Amino acid sequence: MTPEQKIKHLILIRHAELNDQPVPQNVTTDTVDELYDAIDEPWDARNEVRCSGEETGLPTPCSRHYEVDAVARQYLDGSWIGWNYFYGGGKHGEPEAIDWIEDAYDVVVTGETTIIKRQFAKAA
Repeated sequence: MTPEQKIKHLILIRHAELNDQPVPQNVTTDTVDELYDAIDEPWDARNEVRCSGEETGLPTPCSRHYEVDAVARQYLDGSWIGWNYFYGGGKHGEPEAIDWIEDAYDVVVTGETTIIKRQFAKAA
């Protein structure tokens, strides 16, 4: 699947969860676009997936009216998909209207860091 199709598949899954419907089975490269186009009111699921990425620190396009972060999310097969997350824009901003799905791209994880956080209490 292309990165765009992987995102559409994640949206299909989230849409089914939000609407208490069965998750579509056997979604393939040939069927994902058709299934995505057939869902009614995908906006909540679409926005939840859009907002669900982890910041990657990768370069982003410049935007005069919005803040932009490069984010990524792991797909079902273990691969990672990245996209540009637009937000802000002030009172009349509408960053969710920007078509972020078509600009999705594959990313790879180059490393992971484990952080240790210690908790303390006063000794008696």
